[in-house]
Amino acid sequence: MTRDQVEMVDIYIMGKRYRVPETLTIIDAMEYAGYRLTRGCGCRAGFCGACATVYRMEGDYELKVGLACQTKVENGMYLAQIPFFPGRKAKYELEEIEPSVAHFAQLYPEVYRCLGCSSCNKVCPQDIDVMQYIAYLQRGDFAKAADLSFDCLMCGLCVSRCPANIVHYNAALAGRRLYSRYLAKPDPFLAKRARAIKDGELDQEIDELVNADKEKLQELYNNREIEK
Repeated sequence: MTRDQVEMVDIYIMGKRYRVPETLTIIDAMEYAGYRLTRGCGCRAGFCGACATVYRMEGDYELKVGLACQTKVENGMYLAQIPFFPGRKAKYELEEIEPSVAHFAQLYPEVYRCLGCSSCNKVCPQDIDVMQYIAYLQRGDFAKAADLSFDCLMCGLCVSRCPANIVHYNAALAGRRLYSRYLAKPDPFLAKRARAIKDGELDQEIDELVNADKEKLQELYNNREIEK
């Protein structure tokens, strides 16, 4: 498809109309319109969660959300990008709490207000079963909560939809920390690797990584050996 064949659509950024190609994502469309993004642009690949965006469609009062790097523009889209979703983060010293329901309830009592509506699941760009890991946190199953929430980007879109005002990503982070500190079994390979780095045994490999170009890094990443 040539540039002349691409359909153009009208979008509105902070109320001003711009005509952009319909093939663009929100973040690309904003730059096409002349905006220079220095915040909220992140990795542009859907893995950092920095570009959370709210929008409405013309004639529709429902507020919609999405990551700007994943969401394609639509005709009549009204945009308002925000840098992050503010959410309460409990203050605690990890050494002073225990991996128990009682201690977790003191940190994040709001998780017990969950209505089971699945709004958090529907909006998650990673397709994480957010409601399920909240259920695990409620009953103190931090191992399962840590595993299920591991791919969370902490973009905050789940919070934007939650009628119970749960800050899912911060609650999950606390759960992962409790699991890692108190419940996870020590990994002998990790300990061995850490000692090798400290003793300088991997200095040459590290230097090669530092000096490698993008193509080489991609090759190494795609062909890496994943521990089971």
